[in-house]
Amino acid sequence: MDKVFYNKSSADSLGWDPSWFGAKEHDDDLIDAIKDWQKKNGLTADGLCGPTTYRRIWTEREDQISNYAPPTAVCGPGDKFIVHNGKFIPIDWDKVVLWDEPNGFECKAGTYTSYAGKPDREPHYFVNHWDVCLSTESMARVIKKRGISIHFGIDNDGTIYQLLDTQHAAWQAGGRKWNHDSIGVEIANAYYPKYQSWYKKNGFGPRPVNAKGSIKCHGGSLDEHLGFYDVQLEALKALWMAIHNGLGIPLECPLDSSGKLVQGVDKECERSKFEGFINHFNLTSRKIDCAGLDVVKLLEDCRRNK
Repeated sequence: MDKVFYNKSSADSLGWDPSWFGAKEHDDDLIDAIKDWQKKNGLTADGLCGPTTYRRIWTEREDQISNYAPPTAVCGPGDKFIVHNGKFIPIDWDKVVLWDEPNGFECKAGTYTSYAGKPDREPHYFVNHWDVCLSTESMARVIKKRGISIHFGIDNDGTIYQLLDTQHAAWQAGGRKWNHDSIGVEIANAYYPKYQSWYKKNGFGPRPVNAKGSIKCHGGSLDEHLGFYDVQLEALKALWMAIHNGLGIPLECPLDSSGKLVQGVDKECERSKFEGFINHFNLTSRKIDCAGLDVVKLLEDCRRNK
């Protein structure tokens, strides 16, 4: 058997790279490195990264992902990144916290569909939610109690938290197909104006307010509600760009015949056929998040800054 060829084929299909074993290339040094890793972990030391070895090293990396430095060709010293299937995706944002880092938040096992040790999941759209919580910390507690999950949260100060490797399907969009095909973010926003005083008291300043009747969704008008801080929108664009660059999700959103964002259920989204960035209300009439989020303008900003 040509072990070099086997490992390269395995890496291409499963989504790992030699750096996971401390090697640089698909060569004999990698075979030796895999053997050493297999010996340390009680596996047959054949130098081949087959399904069993891959599952074991993937689980190890997921458990302590922050202890693994991304390759310098991917991220430089001090750069931030998000994680898909144990791989590091650079993100142009200075406040990013992973699930296993100090002060990070993690989704509870059993609240998402695990694809650990399997080939790369290939989500083709990204779902925006508001969390109707005062902070990402509060959101993380709530979803744990509800038995659901989310990949990312954006806090009031613009900090992006990754709660779950995007290899897994978070239970965030509603239907099994929707969850499997997508990635999701919860943007901190308590929604109701009565909570404005909390934001002021805690040093975030007043949130923008959307006046009653100014925002349409599903053919109706919403009551007065809180909007997003500018720093949250900048963080959201940075996250979208990282997802676009790392996973290939196109910088598109569902548009109506006049070129405006669809302000309700979109048939392509509902059928899980759309590729791009959507709001939760584009999937189901039971949701109104994130009404008022100017996805068209934000995507234009992303394209302009590519």
